[in-house]
Amino acid sequence: MQHILGIDVGASGIKGAVVDVANGRLQGERFRVPTPQPSTPKAMAGAFSEIVEFFNYKGPVGCGFPSIVKNGVSNSASNIDKSWIGTNIEKVFGEACGCPVFATNDADAAGVAEMRHGIGQGENGLVLLITIGTGLGSALFYKGELIPNTELGHLLWKHGKPAEAWCSSGARSHLKISRGEWADRFNEYLNHLELLFSPDLFILGGGESKFFEQYKHQLITQARVVPAKLLNNAGIIGAAAYAGERVRG
Repeated sequence: MQHILGIDVGASGIKGAVVDVANGRLQGERFRVPTPQPSTPKAMAGAFSEIVEFFNYKGPVGCGFPSIVKNGVSNSASNIDKSWIGTNIEKVFGEACGCPVFATNDADAAGVAEMRHGIGQGENGLVLLITIGTGLGSALFYKGELIPNTELGHLLWKHGKPAEAWCSSGARSHLKISRGEWADRFNEYLNHLELLFSPDLFILGGGESKFFEQYKHQLITQARVVPAKLLNNAGIIGAAAYAGERVRG
């Protein structure tokens, strides 16, 4: 199949679009629904199926999901309801929408999209994508190959709290700090990641990447730092690409 529905599940919103997986382009507008609160499997399955119904779609569905994902099962739940831990994402969403669902970590999906269809094309060194949203997601690539489920937003940081509590978009909103103050915090985080991994390239994705021009001068690292080319569509495109790969086997 060339056209596959990709759905990016986030802590604040769930958005989807039909994607031409050959060129990584959306086939029309996105459709978004708010993530239910509490974000239980049953409630989120209803929102997920609403997106599938909106596109009147039948076929494989790719799903980027905000947790560690192994064999379709959620192994963590930092920004969603804890009842997701141990729950089979593919089964719950698949039964709700009546389509086969293929789930992977949301940041890994965004990373795959950027490496194949975005700013990461042709990059053969160590590439680290950070998605900046409610939390911080990460995707690590070496010579174009994904090392899955890195979850570097959960690195213990200030006062024993995870890094995403310090410098995600969610933290910026919660703490009511300016984007300038946030950027200084985020640069500190990038420097720590550089100490650990020595990447050649940082790619910044998620909602905050749209404002890259406002804060790029505050990001001082040895590695290059660039905004994701696909911006906030990367998760959708990568999810669809992942489903396409699973279908092809």
